[in-house]
Amino acid sequence: MVQLGNILLRYSVMIFMLHVIIWSSNNYKLIVMADVPAIFVFGDSTVDVGTNNYLHGSLATANNPYYGIDYPHHVATGRFSNGYNPADFIARHLGDYTESPPAFLALVQKQSTFKSGILRGVNFASAGSGILDDTGNQGFHNVTSLTRQIEQFQTVCGNITQILGDVKGSKLIANAFYFLSVGSNDFFDQFRFNYNISTPELIADLSDTFTIHLQNLYNLGARKFGICGIPTIGCLPGIRAVTPGGACNETLNGYAQIFFNTTLSLLQDFSSANPGMNFSLGNYFLMTTGVIDNPVASGFVEVEAACCGTGPYKGGYKCTQNSDVCKKRDEYLFWDWFHPTQKASEMAALSLLYATGQEFVTPINFTTLATIQH
Repeated sequence: MVQLGNILLRYSVMIFMLHVIIWSSNNYKLIVMADVPAIFVFGDSTVDVGTNNYLHGSLATANNPYYGIDYPHHVATGRFSNGYNPADFIARHLGDYTESPPAFLALVQKQSTFKSGILRGVNFASAGSGILDDTGNQGFHNVTSLTRQIEQFQTVCGNITQILGDVKGSKLIANAFYFLSVGSNDFFDQFRFNYNISTPELIADLSDTFTIHLQNLYNLGARKFGICGIPTIGCLPGIRAVTPGGACNETLNGYAQIFFNTTLSLLQDFSSANPGMNFSLGNYFLMTTGVIDNPVASGFVEVEAACCGTGPYKGGYKCTQNSDVCKKRDEYLFWDWFHPTQKASEMAALSLLYATGQEFVTPINFTTLATIQH
């Protein structure tokens, strides 16, 4: 019975993802069911829109070709994608946005327009960062930690209150949508540098620290949290490239599954303890597993190798102008050694936004979460 249940679940995953493809290609942004006053984005390279372009000496950057090859005018904005990332698609469907709000560090470059620019939202995400403050520093030298991202948000909150006044400012902050995509790099660092810490200790440390981050955001007025779980990080091209036989690394995949369950329990406890806090948790692991197991049903042809890169599975290094780059990018699940294509990002975002049931997103989808008023 368990095996049959798993087969049926996988089948439902594939059917839903196929419907997402058909829906998105034929009815792109057909209807917006929510209209949030602002969107604030936190996390890592999965939702970074250019933060690290402003970090001196950072090795986690994507402001070179062929990144952005499918972005308007083929601009390499700092997104780790051939075009848009999930934050862009989430923003488009939750309000009158063409893409994610701009990066905080981009906004502060123009002080004359900074205050007016923050009223629709800000993206604080930084490639290479994680839940723990030290994550990314050893490998990438300079990243904006999640702690620092929240400190930047505190600055933004102060400016919003100054512009709108206490009552209107607090209302905007409470009704804004908070999108968090973070956690993979904490496990990558453990994988790369083999820190002397057991899996239970690492999970507990991440859980406790993530709770502190959420509490800090809540104390600043955040109430609606859309959070992404970790995908099948053991099956990324950059991991396959260093795994014998090109297999998935099941230790990394195990981390992702354990942390999803831990995060769900954490969020349930946190929402019970903090009045007015609502959340939606996306199961990226289940989404990507369904695609990898049956790519044809999801509209993909290649789900192991990257579209742009070098070496085995094109997972030897990030995408550069000297990399091999595929032509049919919508047929690829992965854009570079660690990140999805624009097409895969769109599919994931639509699942987060509109999926029914609780396989892909729980307890409610992102659109329902966004419509809650405070």
